[in-house]
Formats: sequence, structure tokens, C-alpha cells
Amino acid sequence: MFKMIVATDLIIQYPDGKIILIKRKNDPYQGYWALPGGMVEENETVEEAAVREAREETGVRVELKRLVGVYSDPDRDPRGRVMSVTYLARPVSGEPKAADDAAELILTEDFFAMKLAFDHEQMLKDAFGH
Repeated sequence: MFKMIVATDLIIQYPDGKIILIKRKNDPYQGYWALPGGMVEENETVEEAAVREAREETGVRVELKRLVGVYSDPDRDPRGRVMSVTYLARPVSGEPKAADDAAELILTEDFFAMKLAFDHEQMLKDAFGH
């Protein structure tokens, strides 16, 4: 039987153009930089999951601004079929700090120079028209 997991990723952008990246604590892509995100739980919407994951991984409460895209390449995640629904968001409150699955957290505007996990570089290109 075919099974696909739904995840969400967030591009949390500050007014100065910097975004939050987290360094992954666990495999896959342990030690790589990534957008905050995670799996959608059984009784929540993708939007609710996005807001929850932002808070859990970064300590920041966000407002979702717009859908960036849906990423469903069968090979995008080595754990299996994981589709990501990705949002551009803005921070509303909270101080950014690494938590949950994040080993470190940075605010950067030089994100295309980073070694990124999964297909997060493509998400950023789609969000910012590169």
C-alpha cells in the first residue's frame, strides 16, 4: 500500500531580510542547515503544524504569509515518501533559539551560501525568485 507522510517547512523572514536556519541535530542530514519544519500530526491542519513546528524548533511564534509551494519529489527525503507544504512566514513574538530537533540556530541573509538539507535550497529559490 502506498503511503505518503505530510510535512511542513517554513521560511521565517525578518523585516531586515534575514531568515532562520537551524542545524539539524538528527539524521537524515545531521549537521546540515535546514528550514524549520516537521511532520503534520494526525489531528491538525498543515497550517497548524507549521505554526507549531516554528514554535517548537525556534521559540518563535509566526504568522503565515503565503504558500511557497508543495514539494513531493519521491526522492526528496531518504526516510521515504515525505511531501512538504512550505510557507513564507513572519515572526510575531519570541526570541529565536535552537530547540527540539535543532542543534543550532542562525539568522542569516546569506542562506544560498549554506550547505542545506533536503530540497530547502529550491524552496528558498521559489520563495525569493532565484
